[in-house]
Amino acid sequence: MEGKVLLLSQRRISDLVAFCLSYEFEDNLAAMTGADRFDVQDRAALEFSRRIYKLARFTSGSAKLASRLALYPPRLRLQRDYELFFPIFSNAYQLHALAAIPDWRKRCRKAACFITEVWADDIPEYLVELLSGFDHIFIGLHHCVPRIAQIAGRPCSYLPLAVDVERFAPKPAQLRSIAVCNIGRRSDTTHAALLAGAGRERFFYYYDTVAASGSNRKERTFRVDNPEEHRIMIANILQRSRYFIANRSHVNNPEFTAGRDEISARYYEGAAAGAVMIGEAPRTEEFARQFDWPDAVIHVPFDSPDICRILEELNADPARLRAVQIANVQEAALRHDWLYRIQTVFDVLGIAHTDQMSARADRLRQIAGSFDLSAAA
Repeated sequence: MEGKVLLLSQRRISDLVAFCLSYEFEDNLAAMTGADRFDVQDRAALEFSRRIYKLARFTSGSAKLASRLALYPPRLRLQRDYELFFPIFSNAYQLHALAAIPDWRKRCRKAACFITEVWADDIPEYLVELLSGFDHIFIGLHHCVPRIAQIAGRPCSYLPLAVDVERFAPKPAQLRSIAVCNIGRRSDTTHAALLAGAGRERFFYYYDTVAASGSNRKERTFRVDNPEEHRIMIANILQRSRYFIANRSHVNNPEFTAGRDEISARYYEGAAAGAVMIGEAPRTEEFARQFDWPDAVIHVPFDSPDICRILEELNADPARLRAVQIANVQEAALRHDWLYRIQTVFDVLGIAHTDQMSARADRLRQIAGSFDLSAAA
């Protein structure tokens, strides 16, 4: 399928750390299909165009008229046909970037897209309706699928997040010099207890020092120069971490989630790296289905002033920890690599798998097979 897939990427204009996961998906898809990638370049022009489109859409009530009135940024005119158009969006507000390739539907036999995160009560309907030309829409969160399908009028399904297991998988006897890794949203209570414990016991506690942000000061985000370099760094950190604190999406902001538990990317990353994941897992059947092996996540309350005592008790059972490390890597390699999500997309659309995908599957089986109970550190 060399050169038969077209990607539309926002990596040149959207550089928040959370978006690196979408770019990793793009890179993996390109590696397995030889895809062409078009990068949107002019953020200011695209945002101005989106505002004009929104104003015209709500004023006129017509998406067609709004499209004619919007002042679009420089566009890519496709010079050839493609088997598949597959843009990947980090959120629904990025959908206006489709305007950068105006003839994508005419030039692509099949078209599907993936939106990493969209919440049902924060859906820009005027943008989601732009998806009406797609054959299928894939969403990285489970709860909002029916609403997106209703607005777009197209088939829509949940596609779980994943990770580049080849990048994240540790060596079988990986030395884990970081005792605890705690990145992203965190509990102040647990963090303070870990800081104090690390000072007393002299263990390596890795945590973010970036300032909390957002209107409620519950987010920890920043921008990155190179998304691939950031993913390499995260993989290196987790490969060397014994424990990884992994909680359900927006765990510190229950008003936002309103009881709609979702699976954050942390679980796929931690499992692939063979870290022992501790925290509050999503309370859903979907999570239980995807992470159904023993101790995939060891429950630890979000606010845990006694976290050091909990870790001391876990450390007293090294056989259990070794079994967790091994199972996490094996299950991730056989279930949660981006390969399996791409296979799902291709199967839904009736597109044949590539030789590169078959070769990747072989390598993932080799990774899973390289771990046994005598090999974990």
